[in-house]
Amino acid sequence: MVRIQFAIDLNYALNFPGADFVFNIHAAQTASQRIVSENLQINPQIVPAIQTEPQTCARFMRLNVTTGPLHVGYRAVLDIDQYIGNPDEIPETPIDRLPLSTLTYIYPSRYCQSDRLATLAMTEFGQLPKGYRRVEAICNWVNRHVAFRSATTSSTTSAVDTIVDRVGVCRDFAHLMIALCRALSIPARFTTGIDYGADPALGPTDFHAYVEVFLDNRWYIFDPSGTAIPMGFVRIGTGRDAADVSYATIFGSVSSPPPLISISAITENGRPWEMPRRRPEAISTDAAVDRLQTSQTNH
Repeated sequence: MVRIQFAIDLNYALNFPGADFVFNIHAAQTASQRIVSENLQINPQIVPAIQTEPQTCARFMRLNVTTGPLHVGYRAVLDIDQYIGNPDEIPETPIDRLPLSTLTYIYPSRYCQSDRLATLAMTEFGQLPKGYRRVEAICNWVNRHVAFRSATTSSTTSAVDTIVDRVGVCRDFAHLMIALCRALSIPARFTTGIDYGADPALGPTDFHAYVEVFLDNRWYIFDPSGTAIPMGFVRIGTGRDAADVSYATIFGSVSSPPPLISISAITENGRPWEMPRRRPEAISTDAAVDRLQTSQTNH
């Protein structure tokens, strides 16, 4: 178990009166991620509407702001239970045994055009033994063939664009890996958190995109950008790609500086909390909540 604390501060100026915001900055409350404490500050004082997406437990906060400036501050302390598996003993799940909730993650999506990468995926990975190690090979391939470089892509950059440009940030690495997995009929999804353990040379602490792949009835974590430490990842949003889990979707004309984010691990003598570290085992913080059920009709 790890205990993580983090803080997010967002500031906006309204260029014209009136704007609507949909934020996805709250930590998800799941069976493996328990919220010890959290605090939300909004200035000017506005009563938010907060709703939870039942399948992924992502929490979305809606604000209608008539006048600015707007400040949103969120702090949380979390306990995260992690399942540690042996990579050599984790098989892929056959399509006919996939839980219903995973099926949406094998289809193409806006930023993950798996149908356009099928030939590449089969050429590079189609002959590899199926299982965790094949997915790990996809992750490593993306890491080797794409250069991490800040401010090189935009909100419209897709997996196909990244194959062509061979440069990007964490979300671009994630989109490409997801598309390659889906091209092989392996469910893969886009998850957002914070870049715990990232090299300060890459810039200030920021939101982070990583990948979860469904294998043997669990979602296993992969970080194709290789910039952060998966054992320190929190779960904020979970979706098909970045379109589902943007930290802020804004309807109106606003301007804003970059988010101010901090994250750290908490350890104390006598407590069961570990310091996040890089490790070779498979890590999962989410198991499938629905098992495949079959029905029979007696005649």
